[in-house]
Amino acid sequence: MTPCALIVMGVSGSGKSTVGEALAQRLTWRFEDGDKFHPASNVTKMHAGIPLTDDDRWPWLKAIADEIDRGCEARSPAVIACSALKRAYRDVLVHGRGDVRIIYLRGDQALIARRLAQRTGHFMPPGLLASQFQTLQPPSDDEAAIAVSIDAPVAAIVDEVVRQLQPAPAETPHSTGNPA
Repeated sequence: MTPCALIVMGVSGSGKSTVGEALAQRLTWRFEDGDKFHPASNVTKMHAGIPLTDDDRWPWLKAIADEIDRGCEARSPAVIACSALKRAYRDVLVHGRGDVRIIYLRGDQALIARRLAQRTGHFMPPGLLASQFQTLQPPSDDEAAIAVSIDAPVAAIVDEVVRQLQPAPAETPHSTGNPA
């Protein structure tokens, strides 16, 4: 099934926005940053270095799920950057849709900490990275997620995602030696 939305997930600093924008451009889809769907109270907490609770996240996740539904119904495919760290969060976002795929940006804590230390102008302070890794539940096999390492240039990451999005080539029947 051709997806109508791709959710680029991972911890803060994994490159969700950068990879998501490049992927959207490559696919000629629109890009949405999940951060823009946070209510002001969530942004205030994150600026203060206070980790969000699940109660903080549910309205945010529902707003993103609603955006996915709107875009899919309008045939306006989107790449959406969203941390989606827990299975329960991804279940809210995907809510049983077979046309929404998860793209998991996988990287180790040391690499991401180095990236966060170099980043400026973002509301997620580097000190919250440990709590993100504690919360992270990598996608399981039944989620049919595409997992890609972030230890590569953005173009290579996008190439790998696009490659994995392609349907597997149909198997060709083996010749039996008998003419058809």
